[in-house]
Amino acid sequence: MLDILYRDEHFIAINKPSGLLVHRSPIDRHETEFAVQMLRDQIGQYVYPLHRLDKPTSGVLFFALDKESANLVSEQFKNHTIEKTYITMVRGYVDEDGVIDHPLKEKLDKIADKKAKKDKDAQEAITNYKRLATVEVPYAVGKYDKTRYSLVEVKPQTGRKHQIRRHMKHISHHILGDTKYGRGEHNKLIREKFDCHRLLLHSSELELFHPYKDEKLLIKAPFDETFIKMTKLFF
Repeated sequence: MLDILYRDEHFIAINKPSGLLVHRSPIDRHETEFAVQMLRDQIGQYVYPLHRLDKPTSGVLFFALDKESANLVSEQFKNHTIEKTYITMVRGYVDEDGVIDHPLKEKLDKIADKKAKKDKDAQEAITNYKRLATVEVPYAVGKYDKTRYSLVEVKPQTGRKHQIRRHMKHISHHILGDTKYGRGEHNKLIREKFDCHRLLLHSSELELFHPYKDEKLLIKAPFDETFIKMTKLFF
């Protein structure tokens, strides 16, 4: 059963677990479970996904329960008026806060996007971040006998594919557990020393304007057990 964070007559939000696809994809043909279908089966009605999270990312996933409501909130996503907050763990000590303003080329899937134009210019991509805590663990990686990590709050201002993961790589603070954009030696360390086998990126909050209640709606998603265990390293 999916963890339902919010529900009214127009919208529903879940806490998507890491490793679950939002919807069927030709890239992951072997997968048989998808958040959209699982939620439809669970509540017994059609749902309209309004955004997406990467398969390995956990956290708030928001749906509409009818087409009109979907259109109203889709406009907010298009206009970047929805505030998304993520919590992540990265290698090294990041600055106390900062803005990553680095355009990103559109990421195309060989199968799903084989007809898409492949020579588009890089698109604007902006990510704000704030360091929450740091830790030094007594394990060697490369030439260092100890390893430093940061717990970071991230607020993307644009919604490019894999934006946070690519931006953290761009500033050389790769996200732990990221097998696509991360560093293998750090991923190996957290697997072997902390039994952590997931991407440490979590969509913790989603704030939007509720079009029917005429007020802000803030939805929060708690961490799973693995994420909680890893955050305890910092406190």
